[in-house]
Amino acid sequence: MPAVHRERALAKLTRTLAVTGRRDDGYHLIRSEMVTLDLGDDLEIAAAPDGVAGPGELEVVDAVEWVGPGSAAAAAPVPTGPDNLVLRALALARRRASVRLVKRIPPGAGLGGGSADAAAILRWAGVTDPLLAAALGADVPFCVTGGRAIVSGIGERVEALGTDRACYVLLTPALFVSTALVYRAFDEVGPPVGGEGPVNDLERAALAVEPRLSRWRDLLAEASGRVPVLAGSGSTWYVACDESEGSALRQDVVAAVADDGGRAAVSVGRTAGAYAP
Repeated sequence: MPAVHRERALAKLTRTLAVTGRRDDGYHLIRSEMVTLDLGDDLEIAAAPDGVAGPGELEVVDAVEWVGPGSAAAAAPVPTGPDNLVLRALALARRRASVRLVKRIPPGAGLGGGSADAAAILRWAGVTDPLLAAALGADVPFCVTGGRAIVSGIGERVEALGTDRACYVLLTPALFVSTALVYRAFDEVGPPVGGEGPVNDLERAALAVEPRLSRWRDLLAEASGRVPVLAGSGSTWYVACDESEGSALRQDVVAAVADDGGRAAVSVGRTAGAYAP
C-alpha cells in the first residue's frame, strides 16, 4: 500500500483587486492583496506505483454545507475529468497519484478553491516556481505559499507581507459566475465608480454578468449592518467582523438566508499564516 500524504488546501480571500492593464495576449494584469483563510479542502495523496499511465485518479467528496431550501442547480459542479486543476497540477509536476479531495470550499465561489487544491499538489510535488504555478491560474502562485501578500502581474509575482489577524463572514450563493466573462465585461463597463473601503475593480462587471448577485449583497448587508465586498469575480460576498462576534453574525446571516428561501453557504473565515516551507 502506498503511503498517504495529507495536504490542507486553504481558501484565499481577495481583499483588494485593481486591474492595472491588459497584455497583448488578452491576459489582464492585476495588483491585489490576498490572504489565506483558515477554512479549506483536504487532500489525501497516494503516489501511484511505477507503470501507471496518466496523472492518476481523483475522487471528490462534496462536503460543502449549504443553507436554505432553494435549488443549487446553478452552482458549479467540481469537474473530475482532465480539466480538474488537481489532475492538471499532477500533469504539470509530472507526478502520478491517487487523490481523494474532500471539498469544503464552494466551487465557483471566488475563494480560490480549485487553485488551492492545485497548489497543494504542487507543494507535495516540490514545485515552487511561480511561473509554472501561474500556468494553472492566476491565484495558484499565491496559494502555493499562502499567508498574506501583494499579488501582481498575471498572478506570478507574490510579495509576502506580514500576517495580521482578521475575521470575515462569507456568504456564497448557489450561483456560478464565469471569471472569463467577468473580465470581458470589465473591458466594457470598467471598475466601480466612487465608494469607500476595500476596492474590487471587478465588482461592477460581475454584477453585469450575474445581476442576481445584488440580491445576496443586499441580504448580507441587511443581516450584518455592514457594506459587503465581492470576493474576486464572485460569487462570494464578505464582511469584516470582530472575531468575538463571528459565530453570532454567521447565525444571523443563516437565518436571513432561510427566511429568504434561497440557498447559500455561510462561513466564518479567519486569516491564517503561510504554509510551512
